[in-house]
Amino acid sequence: MRPRTLQRIVQTALGLVAATLLAACHIAPPRTDDPNEKFNRKVYAFNDSLDKAIIRPVAVGYRKVTNPPVRTAISDFYTNIRLPVTVANDLLQARPKQAFLTTSRFVVNLTIGFLGFKDPASLLGLPLEQNDFGVTLARWGVPEGDYLVLPFVGPTTVRDVWRLPVDSYFFDPLSYYTRNHDFKYGQQYVPQVLYLVTLRSRGIDAESFLASAYDPYVFIRDAYRQQRLYSIYYGNPPPEAIEQMQGLNDSKDFDPDKLLDEQHTWERQNGEKPQ
Repeated sequence: MRPRTLQRIVQTALGLVAATLLAACHIAPPRTDDPNEKFNRKVYAFNDSLDKAIIRPVAVGYRKVTNPPVRTAISDFYTNIRLPVTVANDLLQARPKQAFLTTSRFVVNLTIGFLGFKDPASLLGLPLEQNDFGVTLARWGVPEGDYLVLPFVGPTTVRDVWRLPVDSYFFDPLSYYTRNHDFKYGQQYVPQVLYLVTLRSRGIDAESFLASAYDPYVFIRDAYRQQRLYSIYYGNPPPEAIEQMQGLNDSKDFDPDKLLDEQHTWERQNGEKPQ
């Protein structure tokens, strides 16, 4: 399997990572504005089966041959090495102060942090911020578009899907390294593959959230959209943005029980069963 394909496959596991972020957020009521739900559910089932058959076993094996300190060090390295993606998007969003702080964090961890395997920048008060081209488009006023679940990619939207090619090609040092090296046995792909395995390994700790969900598809969909909303507004979305995301501004007489009944009705009509 080509590493680029593997990269897309592992994106389906990112929903589990987003689920962790949901722990501190209010859970939105069931949505009625998912026009591609029937297609999305089929793709979700495909990605979930692929994850269980290939990606998760690899991540479990990785956790068995490493201990928590080693995994933390590797995770810190990849978090740091991809900070140029955040810096570039901070600049595109006309946020020079944030770009300077993230650059400072990157340099500190790259030098006295032993190439990023340690995180002294946090001890120095340099915050970790993650940004991407999807957030940049949102800041430019590009509408979110429909929610999508794509094969080998996972949850995204019409707007967010552009962060995959743009950030990967122009701003990601890992992709730059891969494009500019060509070893006999494809060793240039090893850093990216290990990064993707690391991402999936992080998601294993969040699987209990998904297992307890009545409908995992809805859980991941709403977790993803909430996490993206908080990213766009840097952790402090205005009440009207939350209401719009939850569909509360579509009706003055909002009734969450009614929405839940509509969700269940749709599932019965489309042959879905409670998980």
